[in-house]
Amino acid sequence: MKNPNDGYLRGRLRSLKYAFKGFYILITTEDSIKAQLFFALIATILGFYFNISDTEWCLQFIVIGLVLVAEAANTAIEELADFVHPEYHIKIGLVKDIAAGIPTFAALISLIVAGFIYLPKILLLF
Repeated sequence: MKNPNDGYLRGRLRSLKYAFKGFYILITTEDSIKAQLFFALIATILGFYFNISDTEWCLQFIVIGLVLVAEAANTAIEELADFVHPEYHIKIGLVKDIAAGIPTFAALISLIVAGFIYLPKILLLF
């Protein structure tokens, strides 16, 4: 919550503290984030193994970030939906299903990018 006595710098530092708190909560409690971080680690190892170009590194990290942001947004929406209406409700279920589609889009895009980066390199091995 914003403190009216905070100056600009103190307010930004407080915001940064909350941002890192949220980051820590996500990486320590959310299984979907943990899974995506594992896949990001695998993609990073593959990047070193196949010696991908700087452009490919940039694209890879952009889609990794896209997936992690999408997972975080999905988690936030689901937590809010559960808070607003803890018991089952058809509309809350719809909201949560749509929210689950956010990381699905991101994951599909990341798989397409990974295909463009790694399929030619894997095919050269055979």
